[in-house]
Amino acid sequence: MIAALKRCVGNDAVLYRHEDLLAYECDAYTLKKVVPRAVVFPRSTEETAEVVRLLSKRGIPFIPRGAGTGLSGGATPTGGEVIISLARMNRLLQVDLLNRRAVVQPGYINLHLTEAVADRGYYYAPDPSSQQACTIGGNVGENAGGAHCLKYGVTTNHVLGLTMVLPDGQIVQLGGLPDEPGYDLVGLVVGSEGTMGIVTEITVRLEKKPEGVRTVLAMFDEVSEASEAVSDIIAAGILPAALEMMDNLAIEAVEKGTFPVGYPRDLGAVLLIEVDGITEGLDEQIERIVEVCRKHGVREVRAASSEEERKSWWNNRKTAFGAVGTISPDYLVQDGVIPRSRLPEVLSRIEKISHEKGVRIANVFHAGDGNLHPLIMFDARIPGEEERAVQAGSEILQVCAEVGGSITGEHGVGLEKREEMRYLFSEKEIAVQTAIREVFNPRNLCNPGKIFPSPARCAEMKRQPKGIDTEKALDALY
Repeated sequence: MIAALKRCVGNDAVLYRHEDLLAYECDAYTLKKVVPRAVVFPRSTEETAEVVRLLSKRGIPFIPRGAGTGLSGGATPTGGEVIISLARMNRLLQVDLLNRRAVVQPGYINLHLTEAVADRGYYYAPDPSSQQACTIGGNVGENAGGAHCLKYGVTTNHVLGLTMVLPDGQIVQLGGLPDEPGYDLVGLVVGSEGTMGIVTEITVRLEKKPEGVRTVLAMFDEVSEASEAVSDIIAAGILPAALEMMDNLAIEAVEKGTFPVGYPRDLGAVLLIEVDGITEGLDEQIERIVEVCRKHGVREVRAASSEEERKSWWNNRKTAFGAVGTISPDYLVQDGVIPRSRLPEVLSRIEKISHEKGVRIANVFHAGDGNLHPLIMFDARIPGEEERAVQAGSEILQVCAEVGGSITGEHGVGLEKREEMRYLFSEKEIAVQTAIREVFNPRNLCNPGKIFPSPARCAEMKRQPKGIDTEKALDALY
């Protein structure tokens, strides 16, 4: 098999020795590690298709992988897979500013796209905290968001078309036309976590840089006061481009990290609020935001006095995940979503779970759209701590589901949250979703074992599906 893969992509584009494979035993979710069978690095759609055809013919499962920054185990092997790394497919293929679009390969770094068009007044809106390292292909797989998705939406709102290699090696084009009739197959593939095929080219929407940007920092003594301010800012008819929150533990971490800004150690919470658009009227929005914060007992609130100060605030916030490593040897990142109005209640329940499980939990989140990122800290060297951290994460996701939210907003389900899918979906609903997957991936060779509980239905264990059985799918639905 190794010799055949080398014929597809070249001798220097296949890893198979154990010591070389260790770097690919997991992504940024490190609670499960399995060494892959091999890693292959195609450079084009055609090479990817050739590799997939070879593996499919031999019945060998495979996993598409970007930069490995995923936080739910989506690129982690479960046993016997070949990883198809898209790291060498890292080119910007086309920029069309007249139509505000660009075409990139999946290994192209998110932030590099904005840097490539910034001097002409454009940018790419989705901005995950890992945007300096994560790839646009990975963003497509997980439907990544970012701090500014409150106003501008997540990845699916900015993807116009895809080139994809199906699990049997066929190359297909999805979307690409404005207001294309028929089913939204692009929307179906974005967020499918590599279970429907391997995306090899992506057409994305570019945005014009806003005329003006204003950023406000608000410091609160209590998390509850900051949470209430979040709801009231939105209720006042203001739609910030971003509305971020960090609690006391998260503040402690970022102040020990790479970009400290001098937050008082005794703060309960910090809000980072940004508005953008036509310059006229932005100052009025800032005044209204400041007024709302003062109604909720803010200790200090101020607008950034310069672009340098604004950037320092954002650099501080975007390093929060990594900075937790300065106060804990291990931590688990969760990704639940709740209605904004339930923030005080849910944060209180997270605090209770923290006490019950005996683990510290720092909260960093996109408060404006209710996307929580509890950072559950533990020490894997202490027996039982990792298990309690995992249990705490699952209970937090159950709380999110109970209040009308979701178990993930942008990190995906992957390996980590498969069982928690049952908090949201019945067995029949899961069966319908797996039937849809089988249309694209009938032999379950492409990123197997991800997203859905295993087995979602007994039939999956008893047969090798050759395609969707419409009658059974409808039976499962009704």
